[in-house]
Amino acid sequence: MAAIPLQIALSLWHAYRAYILVIIVVTFLAVTKFSSQRKQVENQPRGVEQVTHKTTISDKPAQPGNTTLAKSTPLKSEPKPGPKRLRGLRPLKGVANVTAQAVSAIRPIFFFTSLTGTTEKSARAAFESVRSKLQAAPQNAQCKVLDPELHDLSYIDFDDYFVTAPKPPTSEPGLSYLYCIILPSYDIDSIINNFLNHLDETHNDFRIDTSPLSGLTGYSVFGFGDKEGWPTVEEGFCSQAVAVDKWLAKLTGKRRAYPLGFGDAKTDGDHSLQEWCDGIVSVLHDISENGGGLGEGVPGSGDPIESDEEDAEEDSQQPQNLNRPRRTKTRNSQVADLEDIKFNPEVPLDDEPIDFTTYAPTKISSLSSKEMVPSTSPTYTALTKQGYTIVGSHSGVKICRWTKSALRGRGSCYKNSFYGIKSHLCMESTPSLSCSNKCIFCWRHGTNPVGTTWRWKVDPPELIFNGVKEGHYKKIKMLRGVPGVRAERFAEAMRIRHCALSLVGEPIFYPHINELLSLLHGEHISSFLVCNAQHPDELAALQRVTQLYVSIDASNRESLRKIDRPLHRDFWERLQRCLDILREKRNVHRTVYRLTLVKGFNIDDEVEGYADLVEKGLPCFIEIKGVTYCGTSSSSNAGLTMQNVPFYHEIVAFVVALNEELERRGLSYGLSAEHAHSCCVLLASKRFLINGKWHTRINYERFFELLEREKQTGESFTPEDYMRETEEWALWGNGGFDPNDQRVHTKGKNKGKIGVPPPSGKVILAGTA
Repeated sequence: MAAIPLQIALSLWHAYRAYILVIIVVTFLAVTKFSSQRKQVENQPRGVEQVTHKTTISDKPAQPGNTTLAKSTPLKSEPKPGPKRLRGLRPLKGVANVTAQAVSAIRPIFFFTSLTGTTEKSARAAFESVRSKLQAAPQNAQCKVLDPELHDLSYIDFDDYFVTAPKPPTSEPGLSYLYCIILPSYDIDSIINNFLNHLDETHNDFRIDTSPLSGLTGYSVFGFGDKEGWPTVEEGFCSQAVAVDKWLAKLTGKRRAYPLGFGDAKTDGDHSLQEWCDGIVSVLHDISENGGGLGEGVPGSGDPIESDEEDAEEDSQQPQNLNRPRRTKTRNSQVADLEDIKFNPEVPLDDEPIDFTTYAPTKISSLSSKEMVPSTSPTYTALTKQGYTIVGSHSGVKICRWTKSALRGRGSCYKNSFYGIKSHLCMESTPSLSCSNKCIFCWRHGTNPVGTTWRWKVDPPELIFNGVKEGHYKKIKMLRGVPGVRAERFAEAMRIRHCALSLVGEPIFYPHINELLSLLHGEHISSFLVCNAQHPDELAALQRVTQLYVSIDASNRESLRKIDRPLHRDFWERLQRCLDILREKRNVHRTVYRLTLVKGFNIDDEVEGYADLVEKGLPCFIEIKGVTYCGTSSSSNAGLTMQNVPFYHEIVAFVVALNEELERRGLSYGLSAEHAHSCCVLLASKRFLINGKWHTRINYERFFELLEREKQTGESFTPEDYMRETEEWALWGNGGFDPNDQRVHTKGKNKGKIGVPPPSGKVILAGTA
């Protein structure tokens, strides 16, 4: 019976097998094609739309009440060969998130900078005008307007005000700030260039939000310019004020509270500034009435750059389209394409800016022709008024007051007591008027240019060498009619024997400093080079110099920042590297630490810190000198007065304490010489204590003999090879006044007396700084 169904099945198979095979093949092909299409849909990018049937709620079959819906598991697409492709819209960089806080008070902060003092005077007048008008006006109880503050950009840390908005005090968390910036525009490097670099870096730093200053209530900028040289804004009138306004618009998130103001310094500057101040007062009242907000503005308000006129008309009639790509450059902007940013082998490397800092290099269009101090610049006028002779485009020479004193037989400076250099044989000059610091005690009244990169025209060393000699001799000749000038010393002064590269600026900044030193040594002119320990690479490359100085104006980072106000952000690390280099050079050069003491800044409780720096660099000599007050507005702005000038007995007490600390550490130093008239004391390494006698002076003839031998044979020499015994009258405890000169007192109880004997013993009397 079981065989009957099998026979039936076989008969059916033989009868219909062709149809069955066709159905199987068709079904297989259909399933394969459907599976392939489904896989393509799953691998499709999100940005490409697929026309598929969307299942609605009504399409779904009804489920029993106790049915549990399983969670769908996302399908994982297989990785495709080749590079990964990203599709979609690029997200816009967001604006900084500001915590919502009700504004209960507004404080305007005025910032200014000035080289000649004109802008400073105008800024202070504007500050007083705004303050008096705010005090006279009634206050809004919900949002008060507080008294303004005034800051000089040269004396603040940019990070405190221009990286994030200042944090309000805990006593008034609802306090907000309005920035009011008044500044001139120069065609030379100044602190404004560093300010612009800081704003640029802050905006382009990927670690910082696009609008880090959006916490401010707003800002406004006023610029002074000169229409005689730059008639229009397009031609450079108030160009740096325009640049600051642009960067602040980006950093604050379009919070321009009042339009950018312009004033011609020679015509309507004061009137324009007063109108701007009135506008600031009006804006502050409006903000107070609005509860701390700027209020409404038309589309385009606060934009960093001005749009074309046609675009402005369209924007005024149509709402802003946030999805439309924004224009980020003007018609005349010169932005290099990506393919243009490459190394060009036809351009010589010497045309590239020499960068000594961590700042990003700034592209200068006319590098080879731009002068550091053009003859038409206010810096040139200010320096020549102070008695400088400008040589070329970036060098200078000036007669020191000690040169005039030595010509009349009234004494030389401390260099004569310590090292045997008579002041009337010394030329004080510099190959670089630009400096990387803005020291509070600088004699140059803050008028010299500042910068962190050399991007100017470079004068050849021969031009500088001949120019400074010519300028020095010309100034010496102008002194021949001065009463008291000795004929024999005047004749001696017409033969330069020494060059102090310490006049102003940073001599080591000059790219061809080694060639200039060779020219000096070629005429048997000894060289003293002073640097601020901010250019370690150039210091390491420095060749033979008679004596090498490093200024050490503080023993710790914070004090150095307050005193020197360095432009480099890594100023402390640079100083440390320079001290390491000085330690390596101590057996080749006569190395010197120069410590300038400022009472209230770097004297109290800093002996151990200075000892740490001495232990690090092990200099041959340590000069400790009291600051000389120059009595200018730049000093007073930094909080420096005559009260900060130490008396000589205070210098002596500090030196004794430092010497004891060095002895406690086992460092071989001792009190070797002094010059009480200069408030200066010399600590020397005991390498120069031979048979119980100090040898701090220099045998200059021996130095040039050894230098010539080194050039011919390559045989090196050490500082001990050209030392000479210190004069008895210059030793520690003897005052340091040359008996061949006559001391003429111009101050104090001995005023008008000639030939008063110098003090003996360890001088503890007050001296002139």
